[in-house]
Amino acid sequence: MLTEEFAQRFADQWIAAWNSHDLASILSHYNDDFEFSSPLIARLTGDDGGRLTGKQAIGEYWQRGLASYPDLNFQLTEMLVGASSLAIVYQSVNNLQAAEWFEFDQDGLVTRASAHYSGLS
Repeated sequence: MLTEEFAQRFADQWIAAWNSHDLASILSHYNDDFEFSSPLIARLTGDDGGRLTGKQAIGEYWQRGLASYPDLNFQLTEMLVGASSLAIVYQSVNNLQAAEWFEFDQDGLVTRASAHYSGLS
C-alpha cells in the first residue's frame, strides 16, 4: 500500500528530475523492464503503438524528448494516491495539462507508467 508520504516524495523527486533534464535521474525512478505508454511516442518516433518497454528504449525516446523541448519545466498541480499506484497531474510542455499514472513494484520503482494529455491535437 502506498503512503501519502511516499507518493509526495516520489512526485516531488520525479518533477525535479525532469526539470533538471538529467536522464539518469529521471530513469532512476523506474525498474529495468518498465513499460511506458504515451500519445507523444507516436509523434516523436512515428510508432503508432504508443508503447515502449525497457530503460534503454524509453531512455532513448526521453532523450529525444528532452532535446526537442529544451525549456521543459513541469509544474505539479495534483497528486492522487492508489493502493499500489499513483497519478500525478502537472503542467507539461507547450502548456499542456498532463496526468501520469505510475504502478510500483515492491522496491518502490515504477513498473508501468502511462501519460495522458488534454489539448493534444
